[in-house]
Amino acid sequence: MLDWSETKPARAQIHPAFAPASTDATADATGLGAIARGAARVSVDEKRMINARADVNQLLPLKYKWAWEKYLAGCNNHWMPTEVSMQADIALWKSRDGLTEDERRMLKRNLGFFAASESLVANNIVLAIYRHLTNPECRQYLLRQAFEEAVHTHTFQYIVESLGLDEGELFNMYREVPSITDKAAWALKHTQSLDDPAFATGTPEADQQFLRDLVAFYVVFEGMWFYTGFAQILSLGRRNKMVGIAEQYQYILRDESLHLNFGIDVINQIKAENPDLWTPAFQDEVRGMLKDAAELEAAYSRDTMPRGLLGLNAGLCEQYMHVIANRRCAQLGLAPVFAEAENPFPWMSESIDLKKEKNFFETRVIEYQNGGALAWD
Repeated sequence: MLDWSETKPARAQIHPAFAPASTDATADATGLGAIARGAARVSVDEKRMINARADVNQLLPLKYKWAWEKYLAGCNNHWMPTEVSMQADIALWKSRDGLTEDERRMLKRNLGFFAASESLVANNIVLAIYRHLTNPECRQYLLRQAFEEAVHTHTFQYIVESLGLDEGELFNMYREVPSITDKAAWALKHTQSLDDPAFATGTPEADQQFLRDLVAFYVVFEGMWFYTGFAQILSLGRRNKMVGIAEQYQYILRDESLHLNFGIDVINQIKAENPDLWTPAFQDEVRGMLKDAAELEAAYSRDTMPRGLLGLNAGLCEQYMHVIANRRCAQLGLAPVFAEAENPFPWMSESIDLKKEKNFFETRVIEYQNGGALAWD
């Protein structure tokens, strides 16, 4: 029988998962913290790129429409490597006189660099950038980019399998070829601290470390180092060699153009919201990063093309990298790091630098999209 004589009911026990959240000024950046019951709705003014007070689970209202538009553009650019026929490439690769030894060396080292690089970029997105970028519309794009990096890794698996290459050699090349190892090691040092579960933004030193990571992976890895590889493979494609691989690189190039532009926008937005981070000393450091990256890429060009190929050699690639490095400086509002130079690959300029990514070859890449029209701003 129940006893109704008690006048004060016992206090209900609340499971820790449903306990009120802390009223600390900075909201939980993971989106997995305790739910703040009855908390106010998110306002646009509370949203920021890093160290936001807003709930990262609330996508709307949008603050950075450019991030959402890039997410939509990425979805419209959907593709899979297995849609591209490799028959002509297989026949050419197996033909005794199909490719020169220099072309084969370049192709294998190119594939070896990209095979590991796409995984390195994906790991950085998932383990570092996503954790510390406290804006839901930017995180939405990062989820799309992470999938695209998986598709790119799938692409190199598909190429390796199609051509019957030594998969151990290709996928472990970043440990075995010094010019590739040096690039991977340079990039990794900028993300290792961010991988630490104890790392958190919120101090000038930590926030600058996060900016270094963004520069290393978006501006250098995807905005500089990938471009030599694109030039090498697309140069083969222009001569009607390895056309299947060249077509897949065109799809990757479209993805990377968006990745680069997104990264530049993120960096510039963080700068605008945190001008105290963009000190003259830090600007000089970033310029030094781009200069060092260009020198590492020159070494990679010499390694992959010691004698040069038809219309392409290490010297021209180094010159091209100087042009690209200065372009990236301009996009970040920095002074150039190299003397002004002429672009040695005008055909690359038409496909990348002049916002005409979709007009490179008369192939399916021009029209391949779904759900809407692509905008290449």
